[in-house]
Amino acid sequence: MKKQLGFSLIELAIVLVIAGLLLAGVMRGQELIANAKVKSLASDFRNIPTYFYGYQDRFRVLPGDDHAAATHVAGNNASTNGQVQNGLIQGGWNSTTDTDESFLLWQHLRLAGLATGTTDITNPAQYVPHNSEGGQLGVTSVAALAAVTAGTFNTAHAMCSDAILGRYALQLDTMLDDGAGNTGVMRILVNGTPGSGEAAPAAATPYLVCMSF
Repeated sequence: MKKQLGFSLIELAIVLVIAGLLLAGVMRGQELIANAKVKSLASDFRNIPTYFYGYQDRFRVLPGDDHAAATHVAGNNASTNGQVQNGLIQGGWNSTTDTDESFLLWQHLRLAGLATGTTDITNPAQYVPHNSEGGQLGVTSVAALAAVTAGTFNTAHAMCSDAILGRYALQLDTMLDDGAGNTGVMRILVNGTPGSGEAAPAAATPYLVCMSF
């Protein structure tokens, strides 16, 4: 009868080492993907306020709140319906109403060459900006920001970005603020439920992230 031979200890050790290297490679790859996503999301929070203040510096009025936008920006075809021009952006952060200042803001920024995207306000599906996770981006005044409890922010305006998983949202807060979703200038919120923010968001749950500026 032929003797059945098993693996030697050396062979088993080699297999375990290879398996460990493969697992480490997979985990490292996942970490790199996660970091890339967070950096992409963070760029929105850095760039959009820059565009906002760039428009204000150039024209001495806020984008979206500019009742002379048709003469200020390229093409002379900027919409000027509904602007109050009171130094605050009116309308919900995620508005799709083409007379809301928070909606027209994107057209003014794009016509001014500060942001990219279509300037056609009649096609909200393509006009409204989105983050890398497919969530909507938006800017409004803190007074009009129903997503957060009144008094949460001390500045005039805030930008929001939704559909962000909790694990990415917390990394964002650590990168751009104080690492806690219920304090500071960045808040991690349950979309549709006003509050001051989630201190410990669930890793796999999507959240709305708002940052004052």
